[in-house]
Amino acid sequence: MSRARIDVVNLAREWIGTPYVHQARCRGVGCDCLGLVLGIWSDLFGGLPEPPPPYTQDWSEAGGCEHLWRAAERHLIPKPLSGLQVGDVLLFRMRRGAVAKHLGIQSAIGAEACFIHAYSGRGVVESRLDGSWARRIVARFEFPKGP
Repeated sequence: MSRARIDVVNLAREWIGTPYVHQARCRGVGCDCLGLVLGIWSDLFGGLPEPPPPYTQDWSEAGGCEHLWRAAERHLIPKPLSGLQVGDVLLFRMRRGAVAKHLGIQSAIGAEACFIHAYSGRGVVESRLDGSWARRIVARFEFPKGP
């Protein structure tokens, strides 16, 4: 496992316990799932790849636009769903037919697979990547190599 992937997981774990706050990205104070990934990006690269537009919690479900997925494709490196590695950014579709609107960081693979994510009502937590979560994954990405 590469040092960069371990660094991503370690950075994500520093956010555990941060309360869930919609559209926020401040470690220890509040964040949502996008804020968690953007916070890790900032730690790795020193800034944001693009400013996120204001967004609602339903992430454009009415129009069916995959804004989050398109942004991930612009700035992260797409991977096959079967290419499991720690440090990957996971994109989830929470309901069949809905837009993909949840993100997490793969923190362990194998029988004890886990991911770190900011979850409404719970904050940033490390959860088992069991069947109910695993079947919702629609895309997998990795952070680009550092500068």
